Amino acid sequence: MSSRFSSMIAMMLALAAGIAGAQSYPNKPVRIIVPFPPSGAADLITRMLGQKLSEAWGQTIIVDNRPGAGGNLGIELGAKAAPDGYTAVIVPLTTAAIAISAYTKLNYDLERDLAPVVLAGNVPHVLVMHPSLPARTVKEVVALGKARPGELAFASQGQGTLSHLEQELFKQMGGFTALHVPYKGSAPGLLDLLPGNVQLFFDSIPSSLPHIRSGRLRAIGVASSKRSPVLPEVPAIHESLKGFEADSWFGIMMPTGTSREIIVKFNAEAQKALAAQDVKERLFSQGGVTGGGTPEMLAERTRADIVKWGRVARSAGVKIE
Repeated sequence: MSSRFSSMIAMMLALAAGIAGAQSYPNKPVRIIVPFPPSGAADLITRMLGQKLSEAWGQTIIVDNRPGAGGNLGIELGAKAAPDGYTAVIVPLTTAAIAISAYTKLNYDLERDLAPVVLAGNVPHVLVMHPSLPARTVKEVVALGKARPGELAFASQGQGTLSHLEQELFKQMGGFTALHVPYKGSAPGLLDLLPGNVQLFFDSIPSSLPHIRSGRLRAIGVASSKRSPVLPEVPAIHESLKGFEADSWFGIMMPTGTSREIIVKFNAEAQKALAAQDVKERLFSQGGVTGGGTPEMLAERTRADIVKWGRVARSAGVKIE
């Protein structure tokens, strides 16, 4: 038997094995890593998606919250997991794109070590403020920052996260300085913001919304390109600071080497889940929209965010050891 013929046989057997594996997938629990604490946007999307996938597949979907290093700890765990289809990670695309330029060393390569599966959703951030500060608009916050240089304290969801870069861009465009206080996600940041230990926070809408509605926090502006349907009275920041726009997309990814057949199967079922009316309405009620589309669409979005936010990180001089 020729070596060429033997190679063809091996390829055919591998393909058959991959197809057979995809047909039986999943036959045990699937873990989805969330690189942030519970209660934030990534956690919300993952739990809604996980419930639908569990119902469709008859398997447990384990939501594994692994906060730390601005989301990089959880992303790294996902990148280094076995490429068998039983570990996925929800990646905050903008945060991961920022990390490429902001961190002096990363233990994973976003495009090399992770395979795109599906765009999960877009949940923009809102700039919230402790109501003790005498400001109600973007222009008034900027004026306050200029009048009290270096005194105002911005919380963030962690060093190098979108929450961090949004405040850097905001300060840069507003022409003032302020203190940056990083936390490990939304929940601990809010714990310090609510009593006024810090004064400002670019936070995800779902985690801040209850406090905005109760009056414990004041919403100053939405970071996305348009106003939020759940906060229609709150202007988009770019209405006052032209050019300030920040969407917050999340994408489901799996370790590189996961079979294409499993990725396609996961993508198809995830799209059904994200298109479900109750999922769309739940995320819409929190100020977000569900995603969908092909793995290639997620890859394109990832590349665009790497270019855009890399530029912002470099211009702000953000470097993290």
